[in-house]
Amino acid sequence: MPNRRYEVARYGDQYLMRTSNAKRIMLLEELLRSIALQGYSFTTVTPRTHERFLLGFDGLAKNARDVFGWNLPFNAAVLPPLIFTLMTEADLLFNGGDCFRSKIRISSLGEDLFLHSYFPTNDADAVFFGPDTYRFARFVQHSLRLFQSRSSFAHRSIPVRVLDVGCGSGAGGIAAIRALPTHQLYELNLNDLNSTALDYARICANVAGIPINALPGDFFNIRGLEFDLIVSNPPYLSDPAGRLYRDGGSHLGLALSLRIAKHALGLLAPGGHFLLYTGMAITSDDNNPLLSELLPSLASDKFQWSYEEIDPDIFGEELEQPYYKKANRIAAVGLTVTRIK
Repeated sequence: MPNRRYEVARYGDQYLMRTSNAKRIMLLEELLRSIALQGYSFTTVTPRTHERFLLGFDGLAKNARDVFGWNLPFNAAVLPPLIFTLMTEADLLFNGGDCFRSKIRISSLGEDLFLHSYFPTNDADAVFFGPDTYRFARFVQHSLRLFQSRSSFAHRSIPVRVLDVGCGSGAGGIAAIRALPTHQLYELNLNDLNSTALDYARICANVAGIPINALPGDFFNIRGLEFDLIVSNPPYLSDPAGRLYRDGGSHLGLALSLRIAKHALGLLAPGGHFLLYTGMAITSDDNNPLLSELLPSLASDKFQWSYEEIDPDIFGEELEQPYYKKANRIAAVGLTVTRIK
């Protein structure tokens, strides 16, 4: 990839950073709609695979997938004029002099498109989308199909109250709505500490034609509400940089998942379901730190639960870090809890 320096694009003497957030959201939504009309799709790979692709690439983007998927530098002429204008007005361009680079990326999941941050995702408020997002969405949709086959979540005459905790791009919540029966009424609530993530999720949902209720801020401050379905894919890695989308806190990144699970159980309506997709560092085959911590809460006759190891070995490169020296592997796991009374 050409080695270029990028600066914030300017119009006249004014930085476009002054663009109001409301206007920026409107422009982003119009941009995403315009790109969807182009028939755009892109499957996002792991950061390591993305790095490998960039090392073997020397040139400029040839199409929208290169611009918004691989995040390559590009000339303005490679995009339709309307899309380039929207990116300029929404302050979505790094200016490299003779070329530009997008500040956002766009990935597809089924029929929907999702906004996320440019590569690499090093900013503290970066919004991540990757193979983990696809695994999470499959876990949610597979679980909902099972619930519906057992008639425990079949068509209801009242709205299903759905909450996506730490929604990021909104993929989990939108995947859940897509898995509901066609005429099922619903209420989708999206929560995130990261205001950028919540903006992106709201835009993606609007373009998908799915109305949402935004619950910004700390999930642990949500009290006095009940939900029929709570889904979450929280950060679960140890991250010394403390990035919101990545850092799961102590216990080798598991602490946040444990807190979310315990709080979510208190928000479940009778008959409601909680779906937790997370990652867990395995230090011994004889110990499951997630279940060891949650079993006292799950052992009552109030809940039924199941657990599965979805992928036994993810983010293997993280094991090279000194703080993972006691871990044998990192597994993607899914916990399903139903409140039965």
